[in-house]
Amino acid sequence: MIDETLVEAEELMERAVEATSEDFATVRTGRANPALYSKVMVDYYGAATPLQQLASFTVPDARTILITPYDVSAMREIEKALSDSEIGANPSNDGKQIRITMPELTEERRKEYVKLIKAKSEDHKVSVRNARRKAKDTMDKAVKDGEVGEDERDRGLKELEAATKKHVERIDEMAKRKEAELLEV
Repeated sequence: MIDETLVEAEELMERAVEATSEDFATVRTGRANPALYSKVMVDYYGAATPLQQLASFTVPDARTILITPYDVSAMREIEKALSDSEIGANPSNDGKQIRITMPELTEERRKEYVKLIKAKSEDHKVSVRNARRKAKDTMDKAVKDGEVGEDERDRGLKELEAATKKHVERIDEMAKRKEAELLEV
């Protein structure tokens, strides 16, 4: 009972760490990165479709991304979705592919992104803590119902705390790396 609860909590915490990684990939740094566009949705024949499924991406240099649509007829919709995204880059279309040149980040913009990273990391740490709380409640209920003893629960709580600490530290480390990347000029 306790071990199953711990495994479930560990899975939830691991998902929070993965979600942190995905969220951080969408925050722009000074370099061009196709992951910035992983959440951009394009209206493709009436259905919201992820841009990654409609085009290939190449990065010829540190500040340029070339997007080549698989279906040239979707070029206008892709360009519109890119313009409407909050990434802050202006696409230019040459008829076959879309070129995006990432502007230099200003110091002010870098600081805004650092605040965004801190907020996102805190949200994900809250997810980890929620998984801990849920597991603790399950363990407490098992003791109350007489399914397990208090000693077994206490051992489980120690393991739960260790897992929580490990996942929160991983999120903090990811946030530090991303902040350093953002502040690098």
